[in-house]
Amino acid sequence: MREMSGADALLAQLLANGVDTVFGLPGGQLDHFFDAMHRAGQRVRFIGSRHEQGAAYMAFGYARSTGRPGVYCVVPGPGVLNTAAALCSAYATNAPLFCLTGQIPSEGLGKGIGYLHELPDQLTTLRSLTGWSGRVMAPEDAPAAVNEAFQHMLGGRQRPVSLEMPMDVMGRRGRVALLPAATPPKAADVDQDAALAAAKLMAKSRQPVIIAGGGALSARAEVGELAERLQAPVVTFRNGRGLLSDRSYLSQNIAAGYELWRTVDLVIGIGSRMEWQYLHWGMPTGVPVVRIDIDGDEIARHGPPTVALNCDGAAAVTAVLSGLDAVLGKRASREGELTALKAAVRKRIESVQPQVAFLDAIRAALPDDGFLVDEITQVGYAAWYAFPVYAPRRLVTSGYQGTLGYGYATALGVKAANPDAPVVSISGDGGFLYTSNEMAAAVQYGIGLVAVVFNNNKFQNVQRQQKEWFGGRLIGSDLHNPDFVRLGESFGLRSARAETPDALRKALGRCLERDEPALIEVPVGDMASPWPFIMRDRLFPP
Repeated sequence: MREMSGADALLAQLLANGVDTVFGLPGGQLDHFFDAMHRAGQRVRFIGSRHEQGAAYMAFGYARSTGRPGVYCVVPGPGVLNTAAALCSAYATNAPLFCLTGQIPSEGLGKGIGYLHELPDQLTTLRSLTGWSGRVMAPEDAPAAVNEAFQHMLGGRQRPVSLEMPMDVMGRRGRVALLPAATPPKAADVDQDAALAAAKLMAKSRQPVIIAGGGALSARAEVGELAERLQAPVVTFRNGRGLLSDRSYLSQNIAAGYELWRTVDLVIGIGSRMEWQYLHWGMPTGVPVVRIDIDGDEIARHGPPTVALNCDGAAAVTAVLSGLDAVLGKRASREGELTALKAAVRKRIESVQPQVAFLDAIRAALPDDGFLVDEITQVGYAAWYAFPVYAPRRLVTSGYQGTLGYGYATALGVKAANPDAPVVSISGDGGFLYTSNEMAAAVQYGIGLVAVVFNNNKFQNVQRQQKEWFGGRLIGSDLHNPDFVRLGESFGLRSARAETPDALRKALGRCLERDEPALIEVPVGDMASPWPFIMRDRLFPP
């Protein structure tokens, strides 16, 4: 045991859990914690933001691109509320995001006195946004509380967590015993009978389809082997993209998945909500369903499947593969059929212009190991199915939350976590201005992110709906924008304008080679709707 302050105890236990970077913004209730980080020197890297939402999104990008916890610290009250959208995004994408926040003096908790940044019940508010939230009221309790947060964040289905400590407790000293790194709770054992039942269904199938989500990323090798053994296409969307390289004929996008759904005779869901299949395409009557997921609630959300394996995905698929040894021989390759499907779907997708042309330009300039961080914008929507992805986590999205404006700051966190990999952020003119102030952080901390801003002076998705659904009554969808090139230059970013896909490819190549903060504005007009390849008619009625 050593004598240390509450702030020192928090930081020391974070370091014991492998944290190497903290994003944040200083303020009164965090003074002791920031001083602890300063005294820790090279043991922790601090990256500051110009708004709390930027700090949280940066930590979110760190977590999404690495699978490791992303940590940020902000003041309570308005500070922590400014990070709520990032917490929602982390919840939607199962990202391990750790919110560390201060609190008013401990003597005032629950009394409503009106201390600076006081909320009526911050802990309850945060519990509604996270998988777990806690409070530390003594320095000696900090190590156990930090470890409990890590256990909840990393055990089972990953979720964001928060931990708060009153400002006076951060400064108070006590006798503290630091702990070893937290050990996440062990997943349930594989039900071997269920694994064998799943294997038998797979052996009988002739047109199986694997629906894989972000929960399958840790079972990449196992899912790849299962797909190969079954010659089963693997359909991914948003979080699961890159599970199999898009160069593989077995890897199919959401548009191809819709075509495969017409003849599917076995559905295999692995680490996926399968919301598109259940809610939009419809589940085919009489077709068996195998669900593999670490979250039992998710498996049963739409009703019980034919076979359920509620455990770690890699362990479950390994058990299924073992069961297949006795019941499945070598299957004929479907390479010709599935390659033809990919080509046919790709030809149809090319009608979504100019988005596909610009995405092709980005793909040509971005190396295979590069990251693309999307946005809630016309090019971003198209990227969900039209941008080839060759490895897991290389396409970063906000999942079902659709968090407009999250992209630029999130991409800064991706680049901070992966300094040797090229990172490109794509934004619309509307979303970019949400966190464009973080260009200051990019320059201050030397984060070599390249931002591509598609500018058509409108929220086009909103305006399209106003035209198509509301008789053209436009309100709030036209925008007045700055000169984005001059804006970027004013922050110190090397900035340029590219008006064609080829010009974008060349400009992006130059920026990535320099590996420094940069901005490229792309003026565009109205774009084709990307939605016909996402929102499809139901193939099977409920």
